[in-house]
Amino acid sequence: MYESDVGLLAPGRAGSPAETATGDSAFLQAMLDAEAALTRAQSVCGLAPAEAGRAVTAAADASRFDVRDVALRARASGNPVTPMVFALVDAVEQDVRPYVHRGASSQDILDTAAMLVAARALAPVLDELARSAEAVARLALAHRNTPMAGRTLTQHAVPTTFGLKAAGWRALILDARDRLAAVRESLPAQLGGAAGTLAAFNTFPPIDEAEAEAADEGRGLTVLQAFASELGLAEPLLPWLSLRTPIADLAGALAFTAGALGKLAADVLILSRTEIGEVTEGKGGGSSTMPHKANPVRATLIAAAARRAPGLAATLYGSLAAEDERPAGSWHAEWEPLRELLRLVGGAARDAAELTDGLRVVPYAMRENLQLTDGLIVSERLAAVFAERIGRTRAKEVLVSAAARARAETTDLADVLGDVLDEEPELAGLDLSDLTEPARYTGCAGALTDRALDRG
Repeated sequence: MYESDVGLLAPGRAGSPAETATGDSAFLQAMLDAEAALTRAQSVCGLAPAEAGRAVTAAADASRFDVRDVALRARASGNPVTPMVFALVDAVEQDVRPYVHRGASSQDILDTAAMLVAARALAPVLDELARSAEAVARLALAHRNTPMAGRTLTQHAVPTTFGLKAAGWRALILDARDRLAAVRESLPAQLGGAAGTLAAFNTFPPIDEAEAEAADEGRGLTVLQAFASELGLAEPLLPWLSLRTPIADLAGALAFTAGALGKLAADVLILSRTEIGEVTEGKGGGSSTMPHKANPVRATLIAAAARRAPGLAATLYGSLAAEDERPAGSWHAEWEPLRELLRLVGGAARDAAELTDGLRVVPYAMRENLQLTDGLIVSERLAAVFAERIGRTRAKEVLVSAAARARAETTDLADVLGDVLDEEPELAGLDLSDLTEPARYTGCAGALTDRALDRG
């Protein structure tokens, strides 16, 4: 007998808070919480005895149910709510049973459970993002003026600073935080009944028969409001059984977060290459065969999550095209991708917090790498300065010729330019040691870093 999925092939999420918050037992508990809240809401609205709400809440404990049995029985109805409801009905006294799942659809309960699971899974994710943002802010401040090679299309471009790079990481992390926080705040309950009209709740008579009336058009809305309040979720403007904006918004924020952290990971993977060595993970991972290896494992796992997230989000966006008042197939297609997205992002956020907390910066390697092109990395600055004296066309000719000679002779550009200055009287008096110093051509990197760090 094989064990269920315990994360053997998913080290990114294994042992993370997101894994616990999105497991089968967690989803079952969320469905039970929705059922209990529904009965309590009807009690609040006078449509069920208060004792019923208390009894269903007491019985709605996932540890009392066989998750595997619910999963296997779900094949008959196509979703896990139906067998769960049967089990919950059996768990309460006879006089309470009529008030279990009354007026709701299976989709109401599972959609609401998904929102509860998302809210619970996102709480630690937001905490981890805050840790990462603080860690990279410290790096940005400490290395505000640490020069390094800026790279474009894989090649050295012009100098930049590590502080500005770290400030960029922080900006993306804060963007992700803001998007996830906004989505979490707006996660709505779902209650629409059979076709999104809440009709059943208008027909249930109040418990106090003296107040019984004909169907009250607003009664269902009152139950919806109470239901959302009981769960701590937002009250939707409309039932969203086939209006999947909440799922799409959540998918987008999660995919963005995975990508934002993926940018951090991609940079770390490049900068920690042996031949670059500008950063290293604080605790690199070992190799099964090569004792010397210290692999950037945290960055690797984040990068893997970033590559998977867009495909999962695409499935959820595809489910927006949902037919009728309650769709077949498109709703069912959401469950696993949504859970996997929550797990991926939860694991990536944990790994990012660990990565940024322990990231080691190697300024001397950055300095050495700045010299790899023998001064060519400041050619843009030289072109601008020379153009003021000898014109743009001539400046380009001089620098192209000097750069070619420097490469051919494997010598420093400043040495070649020394001869050029002798041949170009208009360039006399220029301080080549200053003009070819990479650390003096980082533009507004420091000021940009300061501005980025002002963001809370």
